[in-house]
Amino acid sequence: MGQGGAVHETACGRDPEGGPLRCYTLVMGRLRAALMNWGATLLSLRAPDRHGVGGEVLLGFEEPSGWWRPPRQPYLGGTIGRVANRVAGARFAVDGAEHRLAANDGAHSLHGGARGFDQRAWQGEVRLLPEGPSVRFRRISPDGEEGYPGHLSVEVVYTLTEDALHLQWSATTDRTTPVNLTQHAYFNLEGDGGTVLDHRLQLPAARVTPVDAGLIPTGEHRPVDGTPFDFRTAKPIGQDLGAADEQLRHAGGYDHNWVLDGVPDLQQPGLHLAAVLTAPRSGRRLTLSTSQPGLQFYSGNFLDGRLKGRGGRPLQRHAGLCLEPQHFPDSVHRPDFPSVWLRPGERWLHRAVYCFDTV
Repeated sequence: MGQGGAVHETACGRDPEGGPLRCYTLVMGRLRAALMNWGATLLSLRAPDRHGVGGEVLLGFEEPSGWWRPPRQPYLGGTIGRVANRVAGARFAVDGAEHRLAANDGAHSLHGGARGFDQRAWQGEVRLLPEGPSVRFRRISPDGEEGYPGHLSVEVVYTLTEDALHLQWSATTDRTTPVNLTQHAYFNLEGDGGTVLDHRLQLPAARVTPVDAGLIPTGEHRPVDGTPFDFRTAKPIGQDLGAADEQLRHAGGYDHNWVLDGVPDLQQPGLHLAAVLTAPRSGRRLTLSTSQPGLQFYSGNFLDGRLKGRGGRPLQRHAGLCLEPQHFPDSVHRPDFPSVWLRPGERWLHRAVYCFDTV
């Protein structure tokens, strides 16, 4: 293990169900991550700026209870499942049976339903791997949970290396069920309580899946050429946010799935590039690579200041942004989209790497 690698597990109170809450701190080189078993949640991630000074790069709360106190927090750092993103009409059919889900986003189901994986207790296991400290979280989602069929055995592994946070999600089932797991961290690479509008973002994606007024994909793969959705060359997030564009009006900003081009990441075998995010003042740069076919970029449109983050700062609109590697929204109703169906005897497996450096 590299110099400075360590992982610490502590008891940190009780979760909302009265069960034991466990918190974990991972340190490797100049990176530091904090996790908890409630929601298999990424609580904190600290990385150095261009002067070598470490700072927080995620939105979060002072205490773990902030992640479940009302008003409902918007999935900060949570593990999202059984199906991330939206399922139109909160229902789907498979193997001749219709399954009805919790409609928690108007008429639709969002991020696993009323109580998705981010609001469930997981079992954590500390591990010291050759590449760095690691925590493996496991749970079994029972048949019928939030309306989904089958017992789903699911696992998410966080591993911290000298320059990156590695995530691996896996799952098996005893009945055919849709699965689409992701991480819902809100990034702000300045870490100073401001917005992310001046962050520069690059997305290697020539197409986006446009949505209707309910944020459900229309089924089209629309070229980004000549639209505010063209991030193939890095640009400030706020540059085109106010453009007179129907897609931006539907979502109140960016909250869309980009169809990744599949550009190989030569530093991460088996993965392709998903995003490069740079903060101009701190110089921090995040390079995200994934095995997933899509990336949901969300510009924090629905943050409204009611929630108070670290230091009592209101989490204002655009205080953070999400880069969620995943399958496309509403794939259960789109056989032409990459499949989210997991069948008995199969293993669902995906990876993502969040790599930090400075410019």
